Amino acid sequence: MVSGPPATGKTTLARALAEHLGCPAILRDEIKQGIVMNVFGHDADGDDPLNILALEAFFETITVLLRAGTTVVAEAAFQDRLWRPGLEPLIGFTDLRIIQCTAPARIIVQRITNRARSDKHRVAHGDEALLADMEAGIYAPDRFVPISLAAPKLLVNTSSGYTPGMAEIQRFLLRPGEADSGILPA
Repeated sequence: MVSGPPATGKTTLARALAEHLGCPAILRDEIKQGIVMNVFGHDADGDDPLNILALEAFFETITVLLRAGTTVVAEAAFQDRLWRPGLEPLIGFTDLRIIQCTAPARIIVQRITNRARSDKHRVAHGDEALLADMEAGIYAPDRFVPISLAAPKLLVNTSSGYTPGMAEIQRFLLRPGEADSGILPA
């Protein structure tokens, strides 16, 4: 599971890990973008009812894949209160690893601003409202509540590349003794 505040590099890291490992990346924002494509006049600001639908579809998708024995890289900006209820039922049949991405607030603001201007699909997520909330002090990335499940966790700073590096991140994902095989747990 790749988690962290918005614009901390979660999606980029999740895609890179999934490509390296040869497994699916399930990205909550892409699920929501697909839902928004079918809703005329969608407004992502405020209490967007599509967020609940995207949350449910996200957890149902990863549950189906994990039950089938598929290794999955799942990514979302969910805080503990949203991740934990969806992940707790999975603990009995999967070897969960949690990566939390982090970056300084100034970099987060820059990334949100850049993607709001350059990615037409970001309209589904209310980036402009998020920037306004940050400016008003309503939202701050440092108040993000990480996943509290008892599972191995790794904090990754994405300010400039990855710290720790990609090789160490990949080793974190492997069970002991699997480092040489390149095979990840389902």
